[in-house]
Amino acid sequence: MNLDLTHKKALVCGSTQGIGRAIAHELAALGAEVTLLARNETALREAQATLPTPAGQQHGYLVADFADPANLETALAGFVASAGPVHILINNTGGPPGGQAIDAQLIEFSNAFAQHLLCNQLLVQALVPQMKAAGYGRIVNIISTSVKEPIPGLGVSNTIRGAVASWGKTLATELAPFGITVNNILPGYTSTGRLTSLIGGRASKAGKSAAEIEVGMLAEIPAGRFGTAEEIAAVAAFWCTPAAAYVNGTSLAVDGGRTRTH
Repeated sequence: MNLDLTHKKALVCGSTQGIGRAIAHELAALGAEVTLLARNETALREAQATLPTPAGQQHGYLVADFADPANLETALAGFVASAGPVHILINNTGGPPGGQAIDAQLIEFSNAFAQHLLCNQLLVQALVPQMKAAGYGRIVNIISTSVKEPIPGLGVSNTIRGAVASWGKTLATELAPFGITVNNILPGYTSTGRLTSLIGGRASKAGKSAAEIEVGMLAEIPAGRFGTAEEIAAVAAFWCTPAAAYVNGTSLAVDGGRTRTH
């Protein structure tokens, strides 16, 4: 099985913490040269310093804020001009705040759409020409199991995540002839800062302790535990390798069996 990513370059979004950081680490361990993308330069430098270099890679970082698509577009223009071909793109960014869809303001939907789908579109438009020229491309979108089953209390997120999944499936069909695959990972409850925030929000709203909310959430998972960022990263990294060349247009739940649909 060919899992070697030596001489491949990867751009990993939201990579200073959680799932994004774990994916960056796995790609680097397989030999890829990784560029981290996030808004906090101090955190980017710290994360870059921890990446493995088994093939002597020179890792880097790019500062950009997904809350401002114009800022991302400007940062990408300079990056593309200087970095050389990028073969792997990991689309990953923090989810919108919780709340019911019926209560959400229009600006909340608009902001989330821009942060997730529009920024993803800017990224692929900037990098796909290089992937086509190389005859090799891997685009992995980190989304949510809400694509298959809406999660109560995450109205805006459920809506936007579904749009991103459909966008990814559409791109998979368009880009397959060029040796480029597009796949969606749907993480379940994963031990990250996002999950801690979600548990805290539910506890506050229900007048319960965080421990009580956690017990209820664990009861929904056949595996009986939360996932780890490293477990999500392992799937993402595999999809980026030559061995996964025929995996395309897939939305895979990595959730310990929690999602009841196929």
